[in-house]
Amino acid sequence: QVQLVESGGGLVHVGGSLRLSCAASGMIFSISDMGWYRQAPGKQRELVGVITSGDSPAYADSLKGRFAISRDNANHTVYLQMNSLKPEDTAVYYCHMKGEYLSAGLPAGFSTWGRGTQVTVSS
Repeated sequence: QVQLVESGGGLVHVGGSLRLSCAASGMIFSISDMGWYRQAPGKQRELVGVITSGDSPAYADSLKGRFAISRDNANHTVYLQMNSLKPEDTAVYYCHMKGEYLSAGLPAGFSTWGRGTQVTVSS
């Protein structure tokens, strides 16, 4: 199977920046979509942005211009650069990837979530 591990979360002041990373491991054959989601206390999980295998990112409208997603295909890693952070950006940030892994030598689909990393923006 495929496992995802996020890193880079923490406490930052308003206006600061953070860069999150998410690395996939396992018998990975290919990864199509890599995405970031977030869940604030008492709210539903929401999309932050997704980047396809064609390196084309798409973002939630409210986050355009402040957040940027990039990917390193060789290392099965996706990044989320967050700038001009606001208190309302406080949430647990989750990585999600879809693709194929090798199961008994044959490609099989996967859709996997990371465990999340906490981002807290203090005012």
